[in-house]
Amino acid sequence: MANKPSRDLFLNILKNFINSFRPRQIRGNYIGEDYFGNKYYEIPANPSTGKSKTSRWFEPRDKDAFDQELTAEWEAWLRGRREDPPTREELIQNLQIMEMKKRNAAELEKKFGKKDLQGNPLPKEPETIGTFPKYEEYEIVPGKDPEKKN
Repeated sequence: MANKPSRDLFLNILKNFINSFRPRQIRGNYIGEDYFGNKYYEIPANPSTGKSKTSRWFEPRDKDAFDQELTAEWEAWLRGRREDPPTREELIQNLQIMEMKKRNAAELEKKFGKKDLQGNPLPKEPETIGTFPKYEEYEIVPGKDPEKKN
């Protein structure tokens, strides 16, 4: 008969109890920064302490703004869709492509304008369609008083 490894419950409990006194990493390792000024951090996985997944987060440049922009490369890294963080060269190249597309779209807009399928110019849309109304007496950013105009 082959010796089967026995599962010693008390030994596992004792090992886990002793490992719980080891210091854990609380502060993350600085990974990088994007061109918006957001800083990215990571705490790597440590299976010996029961942490099987890495923790990734970012600190925004402006902590009061709730509508932070993230680059697609950094967001993919944060969500775990890519293993390695993006390089500065990759970010610069994608930013240049994005700016080129904006320039091309502006040139086409200037050349052809907005037209419908028959070639007639489209009427200009009012700015309030699809947005919420803005009132001076209500605050825009929670916790900050609205600016008063005299």
